[in-house]
Amino acid sequence: MRPADAQEPTGDRLPVRLEDVEAARGVLEDVAEHTPVMLSRALTDQLGTPVHLKCENLQRAGSFKVRGAYVRMARLNAEERAAGVVAASAGNHAQGVALAAAKLGIHARIVMPRGVALPKLQATQDHGAEVQLYGSTVDEALAEAQRYAAATGAVFIPPFDDPAIVAGQGTVGLEILDDLPRVDTVLVGIGGGGLIAGLAIAVKERARREGRTVRVVGVQAATAAAYPVSLREGRVQVLESVSTIADGIAVGRPGALPFDIVSGLVDAVVTVTDDEIAGAMVHLMERSKLVVEPAGAVGVAALLSGRARDLGFDLGTTAVVLSGGNIDPMLMLKSIQSGLSAAGRYMTVRIPLRDRPGELATISRVIAETEANVVRVDHTRVGPELSMGSVHITLDMETKGWEHCEAVLTALRESGYSPLRLT
Repeated sequence: MRPADAQEPTGDRLPVRLEDVEAARGVLEDVAEHTPVMLSRALTDQLGTPVHLKCENLQRAGSFKVRGAYVRMARLNAEERAAGVVAASAGNHAQGVALAAAKLGIHARIVMPRGVALPKLQATQDHGAEVQLYGSTVDEALAEAQRYAAATGAVFIPPFDDPAIVAGQGTVGLEILDDLPRVDTVLVGIGGGGLIAGLAIAVKERARREGRTVRVVGVQAATAAAYPVSLREGRVQVLESVSTIADGIAVGRPGALPFDIVSGLVDAVVTVTDDEIAGAMVHLMERSKLVVEPAGAVGVAALLSGRARDLGFDLGTTAVVLSGGNIDPMLMLKSIQSGLSAAGRYMTVRIPLRDRPGELATISRVIAETEANVVRVDHTRVGPELSMGSVHITLDMETKGWEHCEAVLTALRESGYSPLRLT
């Protein structure tokens, strides 16, 4: 957390200024949607303070990324446009660059790692970009994109470490202030830092000129959290590895430019687990009818987990940026199951049984009496853990919360069984 008495940089001391963000908004006027800011009654009731959702998941190409990509590419001269652009991404940046290139009539080559989710690959191609599959990680794809730029003269479009991109992403903050002028706190996910850097400049500087303050809180996945350690050390730190369902913010090295801005302007950075992210995705689907990718749900996860409420200040009227909605349906399926499990609404148990008639019927009756709903049964007769005359049964069931899960397990134990909860 930034020290309470630390002085925020203002005006010309910022590497990107409010005027740059306002100019970027003019460039994006007919390109990016002014996405809605929606009141979440469910979160408002739960937290006891107004909570609004900035729905960049409804943006063109499915995320905020088109904002920065278009602003950067709109500044290219005729010679640079003729040379084309190249970028590396596994998802949202790819689609943002592809859409911006299509709007500007520029050839775009996007390097994506092999194994990239098919819907993201298809969406990038549908916007007209040439896609090259290279390497197994985004870092390998990034190196290939930079090699291609050096060899051909194509302009490399970075995902976050560029003043024009930071300014373009900052237009999200201007829209929040337009629609919610008395906002007190803004929560936003962090990967490389381009979005939070631009947003912090926009909301902090405009609020300062209006004689008030707005807090900005960043959120990272706990297993991809390069910013907390970098902020503690006072310089960019590189993680040895990252692993999270929030692939949109799975960045092991903060951008140099965003880090300078974040270290001066952002009030705090908190982390959330993958289970908490999955739970937030389920909450948004059920209560707000919004499909949000894991990286876009981290701000809501910070609220639901209590991390954002434990920072030592009153959140007040809060805006949460839902940064994107591009999610592979298979990942969505896994995330929903994980989120339901984390909330005690989906449980998998394994039960050892004697191999004799009627055992399965007895277990079914016990579970039915607890009003749990069995959705899958796996009956195993052979395996290294099984002795002659015994079987394992694995049951997936819908439950109503943690107390209900415990009631089901207690009923099974009282009936003479030894259930082992797997999820």
